[in-house]
Amino acid sequence: MSESIQISAKLVFVLIDGVGDVNSPKLGSKTPLHAAHTSYLAAISGAGLNGLLDPVEPGLACGSDTAHLSILGYEPRQYYKGRGAFESMGAGIEMWPGDIAFKCNFATLDTSTGIVASRRADRNFEDMGPTFCADLDGLSLPSFPHHTVTVRYATEHRCGVAVSGPDLSDSVSGTDPLKDGLPLQIVRPLDSSMEAKHTAALVNELSAEMCRILKQHPLNDDRAKAGKPVANIVLLRGCGSRIRVETFKHRHGMRACMIAPTKIIAGLGMSLGMQCLHVPGATGDYRTALHAKAEAAADALVNGATDMVFLHIKAVDDTGHDRLTALKVGFLSAIDLMLGQLIKRLHSASKSRAQCTFIAVTGDHSTPVEYGDHSHEPVPFTIAPIRDVAARLGEAHLSAIPLEPIANPGLGAEAHSLDNAMPYAQGSSASTAGKGFCEISSSNGALGRFPGRELMGIVKEYMHSYIP
Repeated sequence: MSESIQISAKLVFVLIDGVGDVNSPKLGSKTPLHAAHTSYLAAISGAGLNGLLDPVEPGLACGSDTAHLSILGYEPRQYYKGRGAFESMGAGIEMWPGDIAFKCNFATLDTSTGIVASRRADRNFEDMGPTFCADLDGLSLPSFPHHTVTVRYATEHRCGVAVSGPDLSDSVSGTDPLKDGLPLQIVRPLDSSMEAKHTAALVNELSAEMCRILKQHPLNDDRAKAGKPVANIVLLRGCGSRIRVETFKHRHGMRACMIAPTKIIAGLGMSLGMQCLHVPGATGDYRTALHAKAEAAADALVNGATDMVFLHIKAVDDTGHDRLTALKVGFLSAIDLMLGQLIKRLHSASKSRAQCTFIAVTGDHSTPVEYGDHSHEPVPFTIAPIRDVAARLGEAHLSAIPLEPIANPGLGAEAHSLDNAMPYAQGSSASTAGKGFCEISSSNGALGRFPGRELMGIVKEYMHSYIP
């Protein structure tokens, strides 16, 4: 597909993080997408092109950052420099050439054994995360007086940490063992350069200093008295520097903005020259205001100076990591309602405009509930013109779609009780047959199965050649 195709249409690109899954015994051997109520996803897939997407390549269980790079048309093996810079930039840290940064978790360390008891101290961390970050920001490194440390809160238990100063390298490992119950890792150089050795020593000291401050923090005293796990370590992973790439507009000929409260995705978008829109109520977790995202995406596409709105939804990925089957089904059903609102808003605006608007939906990877982590299964992809989706639904149906807030299916302990009760799974009568947007039906689409690097070419060619 040609990179130089000029696009006069507009696009809203909805990416459901962790959308893919495998058959679940709790769902009668359906996947969550099979079990969810997805009438609007079915309308999109029924009105357009469909296929299965390997976000990077077949057989590769990728991270969200590498998957997004690939999907947006940037080969990860050529451009990827670690996720730390994305997280830190998205959290509000301005990075300059020579700086390094880490994607980080507030975690619980057994200081007597050096074992990481829990890689995340608590998902509900919004009340204390900013305070911890403020008290870690600007900490001194006794052995490295010419280096400065910047810490910013991201979302949930996450933060970004950046280091500025001379002779830094992003070729170092991290402290995160990546699984609970394993020892805190020693940072090591990943090449033989003096800069990498120097940086490894600096980051080990940084980790120790952050642990020292957190150990004696009053908020951790309060958590310990309340019987909650303390946040006494910051796990550092994904050391990276800011990538240098041509902008999304230059590469694809489309002015793009992004709605992505998840800081690592926001930082990636910023690295590609995308404007990141702030949407009140959009949190990047289970509490996110889906209706607000739909309203903001439609407004940006209709009234803003943009050709594409990239809308990222994180909560589905969290349900996979947390192994909450019913919650995943529930969020997929809630997202489908959000898509209905988005279709209604865009169709209403398009009636007075000659310009055609398209909607695309896919995921960045699978996060099966049975596995609890990212896996290598491909994800469904669909793209269709809004006018054809609206025609498929009918004016009466569209006018009846409410634009009110969408209730999220469950939070905290409620989510676990929801999973035990399985009301969403029991209440769904959807079968695998005829489900247009799912792991099975999408495999029969005209696009077949294709790698992420081809996606933007497919999208541009389809939008360019569409004849109403």
